[in-house]
Amino acid sequence: MMQPEIIAGNSYTDHRGTLFFNNDFDASKVKRFYAIENSNTDFIRAWQGHKIEQRWFSAIKGTFAIKLIEVDDWENPSKTLRQYEFILDEKKMDILHVPKGFISSIQSIEADSKLLVMADYLSGEIKDEYRYDAGYFENKI
Repeated sequence: MMQPEIIAGNSYTDHRGTLFFNNDFDASKVKRFYAIENSNTDFIRAWQGHKIEQRWFSAIKGTFAIKLIEVDDWENPSKTLRQYEFILDEKKMDILHVPKGFISSIQSIEADSKLLVMADYLSGEIKDEYRYDAGYFENKI
């Protein structure tokens, strides 16, 4: 199965300002996008994800800590599954690819942070949303 990966972005600055870009990201699979703003930096949006759908995350304002878990059993997942952790910030145009089969935990590190989320299915196209209590998994990074 595919593993999560950062698709590195970059920036260019001259007298006109700064251009942020990610020339290595292929957006041809994206069918929809939306943005997430957590209510505060203490709130953790965890754990939810998709068996079929894949996602791409990019911080468009502020900084986020994102944890991912590859689910072994969607009805009764092991509580000690490996957690991958990524930091996304607005100073880069990095894009985190979340393959199908993963759930995520999303926390703003800075106030008023905004996360762009892209998905390869339209809203309502498939029933593929799984949620688990925030404290269900043991912290195994």
